[in-house]
Amino acid sequence: MNTLAGHLRNNVSATAMVLAMAAGMTALPGPALSAEQAQAMPGMEQMWALIQKQQQQIAALQKALEARAAPARPSETAGPAAQPALEELSQRIDAQNTKIEAASGLLENLLQDGTGGQGWWKNTSLGGYGEMHYNGGRKDKLDFHRFVLFAGHRFNDWLRFASELEVEHVIASSDPDDGGEVELEQAFVEADLTRGAGLRLGASDSHALKAGIFLVPAGILNDTHEPPTFYGVERNQVEKNIIPTTWFVGGADLNGRFGKRFSYDLAVHEGLDVDSSFSIRGGRQEVSEANAKDPAFTARLRWSAMPGVSFSVTGQIQGDVTQGRENIGANLLEGHAIIARGGFGLRALYARWHLDRAASVVALGRDRQYGWYVEPSYKIGTKAGDVGVFGRYEAWNTQAGLKGAGTRHAVTTAGLNYWPHPDVVFKVDYQFDNPPAGVADDDRINLGVGYQF
Repeated sequence: MNTLAGHLRNNVSATAMVLAMAAGMTALPGPALSAEQAQAMPGMEQMWALIQKQQQQIAALQKALEARAAPARPSETAGPAAQPALEELSQRIDAQNTKIEAASGLLENLLQDGTGGQGWWKNTSLGGYGEMHYNGGRKDKLDFHRFVLFAGHRFNDWLRFASELEVEHVIASSDPDDGGEVELEQAFVEADLTRGAGLRLGASDSHALKAGIFLVPAGILNDTHEPPTFYGVERNQVEKNIIPTTWFVGGADLNGRFGKRFSYDLAVHEGLDVDSSFSIRGGRQEVSEANAKDPAFTARLRWSAMPGVSFSVTGQIQGDVTQGRENIGANLLEGHAIIARGGFGLRALYARWHLDRAASVVALGRDRQYGWYVEPSYKIGTKAGDVGVFGRYEAWNTQAGLKGAGTRHAVTTAGLNYWPHPDVVFKVDYQFDNPPAGVADDDRINLGVGYQF
């Protein structure tokens, strides 16, 4: 087979190529490697076998050299006739040592870049998650809510790609009446600026820049929303309607950490484009020919006080959420705490929007929109897996600007999660609905199964 190992043994040009690679050259003299030459590059096992064989050859040559150089009897010495043979053996040993150094350097490079010389797939990862729900009450429906696939690739030790493709409600078509949709929730390239460009302000800090489609750094579930990671069959209504989860945008995000306990995000991205209802959730553009006349700016600071305990605050500003139609500015303030110590857990979140008090906004009470929830929980481990119980109280109001009007909605939820495996969860909960006056309540039981990999 025409492999690099064969070239090393049989011709000088291939050895020179390996020497150049081992020296860390980014480009070799002469033409670039062809597809066939790139295919012929050896893997780590081949390189290790080659090094061992060359070491054996050196040992044999060294033994031969010693045998020829040593006098047969103490009174004899190697004469002039023996010198050419001895020099030839020495040259052959030097050549083999050079090849071993080259092969060793190449093997070290293969180990460092993680590819093993076996192809791009060694640095490519796949994953995903999904969840199916049964909702009782007025809905009384069964729905495979989400089927999501992750795909990522690491180009080198400082540059990576990540993506998330989601199919919702099983059916996915261009007809909105079908109720299903396909969403590209993430697709970004991220560069580690500390490792790749040496950007470092302190001994423990790191910084990265990503560009493409990413999740807005706000709330708890917008970052981490795989079913095994949270309690309850459905995602809470506060983060759904106020933040609103899942909120993905196109833009750029500078993120990182400094010290041992603080991390940050500074993002510029497409803004909201709300209609005449001024619904925040309805204003998400989802990077689909998004109107980019007026971008949004988001900043988040997180403090990891101790293992299992973190506090975060997010702020966002946008000059015009109507993208030029009415010149209405908006800002978001959100803060949350996550505590997981032993079996005890607690999540608490508050989020509030302020919109400019234009007549069209005030008439609907949309100038103030807020929501909050608190969710204690307790998890125990058993031989059959982990079991967790939780309770959650949540309240939100998307028309809080209407004074004296009953527009506040609240839900109390109690339930149980069972994890037979850390990445698989079965859920059951019961919701007690407390809607605004004049709106029918919807007390119901929910059942769910979810997974991630």
